[in-house]
Amino acid sequence: MTALDHPARHADGPERPPERVPFPVVDEVARHCLQEEEPETVHIEVHLPGTPDPARLKAAFTEALRRHPRILMREARGPWYRRRYEWELTAEPDVEVVTFPPPERDALKKARTRSLSEAPSLSASPPIRLEVIAADASSAAGGDAAPEEPEASTAPGPEAGTPEADAAPSGNGGGNGSPQSASVLFLTINHTALDGPACLRVLATAAELYGGQDNSPAAPPLRPVSSAVPEKADDVGGGPSGWAPPARVSRGKPEPSPGNGMLVAELPVPRRPKGAPFTVNDQLMVATALMIAHWNREHGARPKPFRITMPVDDRTRDMDMPIGNGTRLVEVPFSAAELTSEEWGPADIGALLRRTADRTRALKALSRPQLGRGAALLTSPVLPVTLRAAVTRGLRRAAAPWTSTTLLSNIGRVPYSLDFGDAGRAHAVWFSAPARLPRGLTVTTASTAGRLHVALRWSKSLLSSGDGAHLRDLFEHYLHATEHTEEGETP
Repeated sequence: MTALDHPARHADGPERPPERVPFPVVDEVARHCLQEEEPETVHIEVHLPGTPDPARLKAAFTEALRRHPRILMREARGPWYRRRYEWELTAEPDVEVVTFPPPERDALKKARTRSLSEAPSLSASPPIRLEVIAADASSAAGGDAAPEEPEASTAPGPEAGTPEADAAPSGNGGGNGSPQSASVLFLTINHTALDGPACLRVLATAAELYGGQDNSPAAPPLRPVSSAVPEKADDVGGGPSGWAPPARVSRGKPEPSPGNGMLVAELPVPRRPKGAPFTVNDQLMVATALMIAHWNREHGARPKPFRITMPVDDRTRDMDMPIGNGTRLVEVPFSAAELTSEEWGPADIGALLRRTADRTRALKALSRPQLGRGAALLTSPVLPVTLRAAVTRGLRRAAAPWTSTTLLSNIGRVPYSLDFGDAGRAHAVWFSAPARLPRGLTVTTASTAGRLHVALRWSKSLLSSGDGAHLRDLFEHYLHATEHTEEGETP
């Protein structure tokens, strides 16, 4: 049983100590490998047409934490010889979770920087923070090393009466919020404790409590089921052996300061033919692979196989959604020969998409522990946790050449309306995942109001903001190319 499976039980009175829950495998491995230079944070930013009322939002978010009590936790203290790390569940937050920083120049840029560089403490409950930032034009300005502002959208909006149009910002006035001034909710999460989808569920509960609107999750789309389920990951056809060290993202023009950089962009959701055997997730996977292959060719890297880590989340999205780190990681393989071409016609793209779809369906159906059986064995409480931490860090360094090329985390269509009443309904939601070396680059996507929101996040030891902008252009180019999969079509 993992910590996700434990019901949250708190102290009933001052005499009873708080309930403790052992760290699950994902949390323990992340705790062993913490680095101050590159904090393991997940960043979520939600763009609203108005500004929520501070007192009401604080009350709504605090109540949402109580309704999902597994999020109210802190790392319990213990002796060096203890066999497990443990989470201590609390009845109330230890710290002020929701803040409204005063308006300032470059507020949006500075909030993004904080999300990447300052992880919420594990010793205070809950290990998240929510900042509400005014989204004015002046705050978007920044230097070359700063995360970039989303480009203006030039594509037409969704048609009236469609689900995408229904998810567009409402912007209705009333209440105590400020519908005239747009705002951005910045949710920063310590990834050792929690993941993005779990915290988005809590934010959706807060939106419902604040605005009074139904934020029940939309039904997930139906997916084709793989007819042949492999026994292990290496049985997925068409890919390289798991023993072959995968390609690395070629070094660009790294920046002198440590940490992560980030760029966000808004793009059209890629079209796909009706009845196509591949999904938008497969299009994103192919665009990511071709983006890095193109980048590596430009930097003189010899062709090598790719492995792209893909989180798979099988949790429900309703009020009973397990809160914690609940995704399992699979690796989608690409052989070196598959990605060496410099010219990609519709037939080539279509063939690669179909092979990728076969692999992703098979991998999603594969039953395996969250980080694989090796991690589960490594975190068995046989030795003191301090000794296991040293072993884990050593193995991580030794296994670095076999770490996947990059990570693509596709949240998919955000299943909640995130309607904050007088502050309006969310019209853009970005996520980003940590990008520590040896990967050094992650791609995170989500769709809201009929638009695709993409975040590229990188290690500054590998890439610069200029490199990120070029990678964004390559991603957009190849994502557009995945819309054309038949001979005679013009990309």
